[in-house]
Amino acid sequence: MSTPLIFDPRAVRLHRDRAARRQGDVAPILQAATDSLIDRLDDMARPFATALDIGGRGLVCQALAQRGISAVALDVSPAQAALSGGPAICADLESLPFAARSFDLVTACLSLHWVNDLPGLFAQIRHVLRPDGLFLASVPILPTLGPLRKALEAAELAVSDGVSPRVSPLPTQQSCAQLMQRAGFALPVVDSEVLDLRYRTLWALMADLRAAGETNALALRPRTMAPRMLFPAAAAMLEETGEDSFAMPLHMAVLSGWAPAPTQPKPLAPGQFQHNLGEYFATDQ
Repeated sequence: MSTPLIFDPRAVRLHRDRAARRQGDVAPILQAATDSLIDRLDDMARPFATALDIGGRGLVCQALAQRGISAVALDVSPAQAALSGGPAICADLESLPFAARSFDLVTACLSLHWVNDLPGLFAQIRHVLRPDGLFLASVPILPTLGPLRKALEAAELAVSDGVSPRVSPLPTQQSCAQLMQRAGFALPVVDSEVLDLRYRTLWALMADLRAAGETNALALRPRTMAPRMLFPAAAAMLEETGEDSFAMPLHMAVLSGWAPAPTQPKPLAPGQFQHNLGEYFATDQ
């Protein structure tokens, strides 16, 4: 059975192509997300020689190179792939063009949420990792863009007869954890981080979304002009905070998991623990 198309691959590619020329406008946000993810490698004793970076906008490959890790960049966008400054492949993320056990490390920074078949991609990532290889990724999760979604829905109801899908659906932290378990990663960890962002106007927020390649690429997105008063009405709702700006935080799930290997520690099976925990806390029983 084919995977339903939630996102339009052509639109995703076009948005990322255009963003490659403008992502300097959102460089501080993208760099902060990259640093937050890749800095986690500095706490690991295990060395990584080769890496696959998925959709890292050139920033992740630079951070890996600074750590002596040789990376191959993969992106749906030729313009984004070219930003890596090294080996790069432009290909569909739904099907990784690599042999089994090709990499010690696979990274993905804010790039997986446009993939239609995430369970399939996670299984492929595990497949291309060598035993005891690491998958490290950050994924935008709910409630990211929640205020924008609510404002657009309320505004569209106020100026028309219905609501159109205008903001991409995002996973939750729990669904990310389920994806890691389903793919069979060993020792999976999923935690969260938040980048606190504020905007003075809706137009400034939309400019940043365009510069990051994050505008609407839903397969069922409206193909006609939006109602004339939609965005002014949504802007008024967002900007009625009584302050000079409104909050639009970026919530990220940070995922890490290992390709299974015989040398990895394994949890004890039920009944294997031989001591009563009370022995360690009480002198009389």
